[in-house]
Amino acid sequence: MEYAIAQARRRGDRAEVRSLYRRLHSLPSQDPNDPGYRRLRYCRYADDTLLGFVGPKVEAEQIKARLAAFLRDDLALSLSPDKTQITHARSQRARFLGYEITVASSDRRTRRPTATDRRNRRSVNGTVVLHVPASVIATKGAPYLVRGKPGCRNPMVNEADYNIVGRFGAEYRGIVQYYLLAGDVFRLHRLRWIMETSMLKTLARKHRSSVSKMAARHKAKLVTPHGPRTCFEASVERAGRNPLVARFGGIPLKRRKGAVLTDRVQIGPIYPNKELIHRLQTGKCELCKRTDSISVHHVRSLAALTQPGRTQPTWAQVMAQRRRKSLVVCGACHDLIHGHTAAPLT
Repeated sequence: MEYAIAQARRRGDRAEVRSLYRRLHSLPSQDPNDPGYRRLRYCRYADDTLLGFVGPKVEAEQIKARLAAFLRDDLALSLSPDKTQITHARSQRARFLGYEITVASSDRRTRRPTATDRRNRRSVNGTVVLHVPASVIATKGAPYLVRGKPGCRNPMVNEADYNIVGRFGAEYRGIVQYYLLAGDVFRLHRLRWIMETSMLKTLARKHRSSVSKMAARHKAKLVTPHGPRTCFEASVERAGRNPLVARFGGIPLKRRKGAVLTDRVQIGPIYPNKELIHRLQTGKCELCKRTDSISVHHVRSLAALTQPGRTQPTWAQVMAQRRRKSLVVCGACHDLIHGHTAAPLT
């Protein structure tokens, strides 16, 4: 093919050169149809799972059937047929963790030759691309719309400007920072316009003014690595300290390959859980530690446990120490409680 292109150039036939180049760009530089090559990759986060498989669709369906059988037989779980789909990555988009994932394919986009590599290869084909789903923009923008247009959020009208701008800014920032890995994160411009207009209308309703006046009052410039960006700020002055500043916007809608999504782990209490359902799940009597005929004894109030001139029984002392009106007991201790006899602690 390259020899034919060189011959056409010598003849000065530009139309033939362009035709041959189009044919050359339609040919893969490597053999993608190796009949013996297979690859299966696995990614899981919480209850979302994504499998990447290189191979025929028939084998992908077999893998899906084996997974369904394993979940059904070994884990007693069912695989939802509606949510578990086989997607052709080059022609379709798969949904995973709020993103749309596809494999790029373009014979027109090529990389520029460098000093060490003069080959003009297609740089996009086969690369995994993340997209912002159109449904995300519609879903996230819906709470700020009134009859299809950005509207005022009436519950926030009586709040301070700092709280209004801070609330809108935090909601917008959380959405944008999550989708900074997407190649088309610029599509969130519409969401920014919706939330920005809703915020300005809320401020205008609060001050009985206009949107343009509120925009002029709170507009500011923020310097970013991609140049200055327009944002909206509201501040609270503090004596002897720096002012508190709430900001909306100012985030460049450009892809960040190194963006880090901070997943904050919920840290539970260090003390034992005292909820009734967890106490029942232990299956032990809280008086004698037996495991037979477990039930719950309940009183109306802790004050009823104290009677003048009488010594509190053991079960009442335990309830008073724990400040709980319920006590998980076995059958024998429950009989002793209703017989007004103290159950011995062992």
